[in-house]
Amino acid sequence: MARITVDDCLGKIGDDNRFNLIHLAVGRIRQHRHGEPFLVEGKNKEVVMTLREIAAGSVTFDNLAQLPDVDDVPVEVVEEASAEEVVAQ
Repeated sequence: MARITVDDCLGKIGDDNRFNLIHLAVGRIRQHRHGEPFLVEGKNKEVVMTLREIAAGSVTFDNLAQLPDVDDVPVEVVEEASAEEVVAQ
């Protein structure tokens, strides 16, 4: 699979603001951690897969709001995911 670049993603979100790209990616990663499936095929880490979703045009600020609300998930679930990452590293 070809490498994904920040420029690929910035072109899809419509501006050269890297802060907006990070904001979009973090919102989508939160959804993945709460059980949302990836919209593209691959076997990469969740950050890379999320960037692939953005570069493919599958995830935008408009449709991110239509996906399940990540604020409805209990805080314990988020803390468990963070603890698992620390242990894995």
